[in-house]
Amino acid sequence: MVRAKRRTYSPKLKFQAVMEVLTGSKTVGQVARAYGLHANSVGLWRKTVLERGPELFAQDSTVADYERRISELERLLGQKEVEIALLKNFLGQHG
Repeated sequence: MVRAKRRTYSPKLKFQAVMEVLTGSKTVGQVARAYGLHANSVGLWRKTVLERGPELFAQDSTVADYERRISELERLLGQKEVEIALLKNFLGQHG
């Protein structure tokens, strides 16, 4: 059995196709024909947007993780600067 190669589409194209369906300007079938897509794909993308839409406005956990890491590194940097200043002061007085 020969399987057809699975095509991938850009997020921008998917979003544009779904928006046309959601705004009511075109049906799923019309959008699929206009972009040369399968109607099932457009329907699945629409379903995904409707189900996961609120997540688009939630803070990305990756960003939050990086922000926490940056904060921790800034704290450590400040701690090291204090240690360096203390050592310089100690060496300057006792050198």
